[in-house]
Amino acid sequence: MIRVALPAGDVEVSEAVDAAAEPWAVLALAHGAGAGMAHPFLTGFAAELAANGVTTLRFTFPYLEAGRRMPGPAAHAVSTWRAVAARAVELSGGLPWFAAGKSYGGRMASMAAAEGVIDPAGLVYAGYPLHPPGKPEKPRIAHLPGISAPQLFLAGTADPFLQPLEQFTDAVAGCMDATVSWTEGGGHSFEVKGDRRPPAAVGAGIAASAVPWLRRTAQRPAA
Repeated sequence: MIRVALPAGDVEVSEAVDAAAEPWAVLALAHGAGAGMAHPFLTGFAAELAANGVTTLRFTFPYLEAGRRMPGPAAHAVSTWRAVAARAVELSGGLPWFAAGKSYGGRMASMAAAEGVIDPAGLVYAGYPLHPPGKPEKPRIAHLPGISAPQLFLAGTADPFLQPLEQFTDAVAGCMDATVSWTEGGGHSFEVKGDRRPPAAVGAGIAASAVPWLRRTAQRPAA
């Protein structure tokens, strides 16, 4: 369990560690708004990273730990990321550590980084929710240019949270150091029409596509 300090008092949230045999980095992986850390996409993602030398720490946000379906205040998620960062550093033993998340979890990591609450070697977003589907007039991008750490956006070209894609590419272009890895025809969970792979296999494939970027970023000299 990871202890998180919230305004109403400390709470504990669950964690799960997929340990790499010979790790060269650690990655903390947050779940999306509607699914917990045991979702097959995330377990597949984490297992693939561990198999490639990245110890992966999954965890639960307080609202889901308490049995609620709707996310709590963003400040609670940012506080959770503060506690998770400390745990990731503990696991890393001096290795680079990364913050990552599926959809909501990734956006909360970006907010924590923009506020200076966490200082990862880089951030990885699996399906960044640029705006609510069908509402491009409500973008969630104002904080992204303020993030100094390298950012990797794993994105599907058919993701309704990113349409129109020009808005997304413009947002990425406004970041200090950002890269996009596209899944052609991929939706918000990287589902592709005609692809019958289960979510765990999809997650593993998406994680594998991130490994070269993670390795390059982990090898950068410390700032």
